Amino acid sequence: MTAAPAPVALLGSGETTPSAGMIYDMLSHGAAPPLRVAVLETPAGFQPNSARVAGKVADYLRVRLQNLRPQIELLPARARGTEASPDNPATTVSLRHANLIFLGPGSPTYTVRQLQGSLAWERLVARQRRGAPVITASAATIAVGAMALPVYEIYKVGADLHWQPGLDLFRPYGLDLVFVPHWDNAEGGAELDTSRCFMGRERFARLLALLPHGQTVVGIDEHTGLVIDLPEGMARVLGRGGVTVLAKGEERRYERKATFPLTDLGPFRLPQLAEGIDPVVWAEMAGGGSVASPEPVVPDAVIALVEARQGARARRDWAAADALRGQIAALGWHVKDTPDGPLIEPL
Repeated sequence: MTAAPAPVALLGSGETTPSAGMIYDMLSHGAAPPLRVAVLETPAGFQPNSARVAGKVADYLRVRLQNLRPQIELLPARARGTEASPDNPATTVSLRHANLIFLGPGSPTYTVRQLQGSLAWERLVARQRRGAPVITASAATIAVGAMALPVYEIYKVGADLHWQPGLDLFRPYGLDLVFVPHWDNAEGGAELDTSRCFMGRERFARLLALLPHGQTVVGIDEHTGLVIDLPEGMARVLGRGGVTVLAKGEERRYERKATFPLTDLGPFRLPQLAEGIDPVVWAEMAGGGSVASPEPVVPDAVIALVEARQGARARRDWAAADALRGQIAALGWHVKDTPDGPLIEPL
């Protein structure tokens, strides 16, 4: 089988909700168990609980993808100059054989500062070119663009409006993209416009004027994902909302389930697989999984019941837990409690 770059999925928010679940299912479809998943702590690496932030995603994936018997590694890669540095080879060694890579919430600018030019980022890019899909959410979605929006600095600290250089993941594909998650956020209610990733429409209009000429802005609604299928040259909108593209002075809207060519985002091209990657890193990222027939996908309704049962067990409400087990069985599934969490099997 000829190697090809894997798809990249960019989530606007909701990385542990059913709307994201269909994206994890799609990107792991056909992977032979055990599925090797790498979850980077980097975006939240400045927080004392960064392992727990990443761990919540790991907990979700253990249930969502349990038919693939996922082996999930939390990669600290928290801060340069420490033992958990993104430049420490031991910190991200498991990227060598990852079948799926995830980066999520935290700080966009911190993510860029820690990963830009790092061994961790080089390994991630090489592994994605070797066929491992990458999923980003929230802060990480911002960070992988050509320019990164300093959300916290502007929204929380009051910094002047500005952009910072991003990780520019799609530059080798001819795409000059800026990603704005939380596009339709409404947490501010009637008193404060928090759309456009908490910037609001008026402030975001001024931010647009500060971008270098020719960049395409991709706004991703909450609980929505944009799957960029690089080998196919197509993009697909999945989840609850839609995607807004601002390019060449025009605004285009793609609603859920829409597909469109990547040329809508710019002069798309497929680079040579190893283009721009250190030869040593390229060689060490050659590992990976094989493809086999997928096992049955656990329905969202069953996953929701399993999560509710876990909550009941945590409260020691054994009667509720037993009732939920019965509801799960009625849908044709059995839940087995293990030290690593619940295992869901078809009856």
